[in-house]
Amino acid sequence: MPAGVSTVRRFLLPDLGEGLTEAEIVSWLVSAGDEVALNQALLEVETEKAVVELPSPFAGTVIEVLAGAGETVAVGSPLIAIDTDEVAGAGDEVPMLVGYGPTDAAPSRRRRRAHPARSPAEPRRGGSRPLAAPPVRFMARQNGVDLADVTGHGPDGIITREDLAAHLAGAVSPVPTTGSGPERESRTPVRGVQKHMAAAMVQSVATAPQACVFLTVDATETVGLVERLRRNRHFEGVHVTVLALVARAMVLALRDHPALNSSWDDATAEIVTKHYVDLGVAVAGPQGLLVPTVKDAQDMSLRELAAALAELADRARAARCTPADLSGGTITVTNVGVFGVDGGVPILNPGEAAILAVGTVQRRPWEFEGEVALRDVVVLTLSFDHRLVDGRAASLFLREVGDVLTDPVNLIALG
Repeated sequence: MPAGVSTVRRFLLPDLGEGLTEAEIVSWLVSAGDEVALNQALLEVETEKAVVELPSPFAGTVIEVLAGAGETVAVGSPLIAIDTDEVAGAGDEVPMLVGYGPTDAAPSRRRRRAHPARSPAEPRRGGSRPLAAPPVRFMARQNGVDLADVTGHGPDGIITREDLAAHLAGAVSPVPTTGSGPERESRTPVRGVQKHMAAAMVQSVATAPQACVFLTVDATETVGLVERLRRNRHFEGVHVTVLALVARAMVLALRDHPALNSSWDDATAEIVTKHYVDLGVAVAGPQGLLVPTVKDAQDMSLRELAAALAELADRARAARCTPADLSGGTITVTNVGVFGVDGGVPILNPGEAAILAVGTVQRRPWEFEGEVALRDVVVLTLSFDHRLVDGRAASLFLREVGDVLTDPVNLIALG
């Protein structure tokens, strides 16, 4: 190796895409002195849209961690210094997109020193980073729990959600009844996903004149169809729900009502009509409300759409959505019925013309074929941007979605 040439490389915060300019460091998965392999996860960062792990673009020994947990760093800022034992060719700083790294590991010129073996339940170096998946660490941080105080019962002593939930259930904090000490209230910094959601909702209300229409429909036939599809061999392994049929009905209705799949471009004073449907589905995840999107939903069958919705919801609840999953929506559906409420008035996602809220399906007395009978009834609420959509178009769109739920044969009739 030429004299004076450093083998230490610095890894910079990469461009995470979708216009994100900064990220908060949630936790480090390595510390000074650790050996790291190519593409090994180095740290977790939280952007405005998701918590993601950043992989190492090279193998080597950690020399120094350059930014601490809890810090917000800009794209291009140095995160960590690693001795790769390799001469740097074009500089010692490597920015890299998430999930990408060199295709081959850098060859070693000397034998790496091995770390002493750790018992399965033993925390990592320094005793401050017990083994846990990213969603568990995030949940612990949100609840103010030090994972060093939690006993892990997963493989190799990994702390599971159940371990953390049990710890939280057993941690009883006294609530003072007198005095004015700090125990009477708590303050939580607004960061990451929650901060982005709050800003987006304020922006939405401030910039788009929003109106809404309601429709209560008899969805008995749809509920029956859902049960039949769940038993159908062609839908084996797919969790079919009423929401999936609502989503399919929305996609089909947009063919006749494209204004609800448009956006307002202030910069050019133009209305942009989308000829594709990236369907957003609102999910309550551990980080707060997330809206992952099903890309090109217009090209999917009912089975494909149901599978895609279930997969996205699972990823969102496990805090495994990527920034790409959480961007680019053209219209959104939110299932407030899962919380047991009749309905609600949703706020538009910025840049979208409409959002549909689906209430809980309830057995109610309802007029059916000239008599009163118990039927499965659901409330649909459509919020829309009145600059892009007038009341007539919104009402006809909602009526068409409702017609599918009343008689799902319309799914075949519409395509």
